[in-house]
Amino acid sequence: MSELRDIFRIEKHPILTVTSAKRISFTFNGKKLYAHKGEVITSALFANGIRIFGHHPKDSSPQGMFCANGQCAQCTVIANGVPVKGCMIRVEEEMSLQSCDGLPELPEVRAFSDTFAQHGEVETEVLIIGGGPAGIAAAIELGKAGLDVLIVDDKHRLGGKLVLQTHSFFGTVEDVYAGTRGIDIATRLTEEVGRFPHASVSLNTQAVGVFSDGKIGLVRGEEYFLTVPKAILIASGAREKGLLFPGCDLPGVYGAGAFQTLVNRDLVRSSEKLFIVGGGNVGLIAGYHALQAGIDVVGLVEVMDKVGGYKVHADKLKRHGVPIHTSHTVLGAGGDGRLERVTIARVDASFNPIQGTERTFAADTLLIAVGLDPIDELYLQAERMGMRVYSAGDSQEIAEASAAIFSGRIAGRHIARDLEKGEPVPEEWSQKAEILKSKPGETFPLKAKSFPSGLFPVIFCHQEIPCDPCTKICPKDMIVIPGDGIMSIPEIHKDECTGCYRCVAFCPGLAITLVDLRQEGDSGLVTVPFELSEDLIKVGDEVDAMEIEGRVLTTVKVEKVIQRRAYDRTLLVVLRVPKEIATSVAGFKRKEVVPYGALGEGYQTKIGDETVVCRCERVTAGEIRRLIREGVRDMNQLKVLRCGMGACGGKTCEPLILSLYKQEGIDEKEVFPYTKRPLLAEVPLNVLAGLKEE
Repeated sequence: MSELRDIFRIEKHPILTVTSAKRISFTFNGKKLYAHKGEVITSALFANGIRIFGHHPKDSSPQGMFCANGQCAQCTVIANGVPVKGCMIRVEEEMSLQSCDGLPELPEVRAFSDTFAQHGEVETEVLIIGGGPAGIAAAIELGKAGLDVLIVDDKHRLGGKLVLQTHSFFGTVEDVYAGTRGIDIATRLTEEVGRFPHASVSLNTQAVGVFSDGKIGLVRGEEYFLTVPKAILIASGAREKGLLFPGCDLPGVYGAGAFQTLVNRDLVRSSEKLFIVGGGNVGLIAGYHALQAGIDVVGLVEVMDKVGGYKVHADKLKRHGVPIHTSHTVLGAGGDGRLERVTIARVDASFNPIQGTERTFAADTLLIAVGLDPIDELYLQAERMGMRVYSAGDSQEIAEASAAIFSGRIAGRHIARDLEKGEPVPEEWSQKAEILKSKPGETFPLKAKSFPSGLFPVIFCHQEIPCDPCTKICPKDMIVIPGDGIMSIPEIHKDECTGCYRCVAFCPGLAITLVDLRQEGDSGLVTVPFELSEDLIKVGDEVDAMEIEGRVLTTVKVEKVIQRRAYDRTLLVVLRVPKEIATSVAGFKRKEVVPYGALGEGYQTKIGDETVVCRCERVTAGEIRRLIREGVRDMNQLKVLRCGMGACGGKTCEPLILSLYKQEGIDEKEVFPYTKRPLLAEVPLNVLAGLKEE
């Protein structure tokens, strides 16, 4: 095999710019490999085809990646002799990495000075923990009020999850940049906050604890320092929920956010065949991002009878041939040391699997997208200490990123007013915030459209969601949303279309087409949006014209492919179709659906005793159930099994253990949760003590 092994990279993307990066060398278990300068260890290993980072000392089980966000410890490797979380540490030139197989040998004793250094202190009026959409939006409002602000974030750039989002955002154009791609919103917010001289940013910095004297402990590299703020805003986002099933701990089973980090931030082709559990917006969008990266999406399961995310997101997947299995659940995952197959089954009205409905799919990646939990430990610590603390974004309430932007703006205004500066929060902002946080509303049947001739847009958005870009983008103001809010279904209220295509290109849900029936004869033209690689479609291709939910109407030809800078990387594909179906064509399919495998086995009605619940310490559901049945209601007593004592500090397993209590018929109110650690993240003792290496 050639020494140059970093071949699992995305070389072309329809939305993201792929630039040449400086390559640096490193070793993993003695083999020389290559990375891109600036990327984290996990991405470099994935780019080299390495999915197993080590083996657990308890049972030699393979360890891979799960969150890619520093919240668990699945990706631990030994870097230059020191155990680190691979998703948080960047590769350095000639770095020596080893897999964590068994218990690592202790490094050689390092010599430190015999005096404690005085920790530095930074004073600021407002400390914002988290540089995602909520944190930056709050900082902008505080900057307008002239307050000193310090934003700390544990990543190398601001933006949070926005930097992973290649799709255009919903919401309102005026308030939250609706119609703009998440990656571009991140840039705009970062540039805007940079205009305020009193707003400073500390990247690669982690807040680790809140203390009774009103100080916050921060770690940046080998430096530990304190801040003394007058007010604190917690905008640290959310962590992904886990899901218990046999094989849930296999390498290849990880969170949707981790997948988006690999594919959209680091441009690593992390998968060939992908399966998704969860039909909320996170799972639906991750599936679409996979298609953009050229990865086959084998299927998606959702335990409810309909997806919980926006219907337009689901429709996009269906039109690209992705099967969505509602009223289904995952039974198990299998493979020799890593994921190779996924078994699903239909569920009954009580969500129990129906025996005989099992199907097994070949897949190398299974994304868990079953919801998020707020990262609110620092908020709760600060609240207990009696500090002036606020929260915004997912740390406050799980919602869409557009809602996080607006909640950050509101929090910034509140803080400024409480510090006796700035403007009050406008009354209408609270109402707007509630609308942006709204779950999808009612879905209405599509109205039959019959136009004998002419040029006109057709709107396939028929679910109540907060979105208004289509009403702002039309130069003739043809599209309106009836009523006072933005949750109603958009309508076309006049016939003045000029054929500018702007509504087709800028609809966040890709749910508008342009129909041209002006030509004589039996055929007309339908222009549809397309956001996959331009290499996949060309003039003269025969494709299957599809209605909104993926049903094939007929085979048609591609008449034209329009690519203009003004359309923000959205291709417009013009199809020649029979006039009688022109108003029903919502998209097209390029290829057949990836077939699933033979019927599988693995039927079960509840989580099996062998299923691993605590990933850090490899504790099974059976071991925990035994103690629950013996009367244990204080989760701290489960630490006899070492639950909650691993590197994640119980963040990953606590909600899963609570689900086991529920399965055993125990009311959650009877359960005493883990006692939180004083420091919420790992800090080397020499850094905490202020000892300098000689």
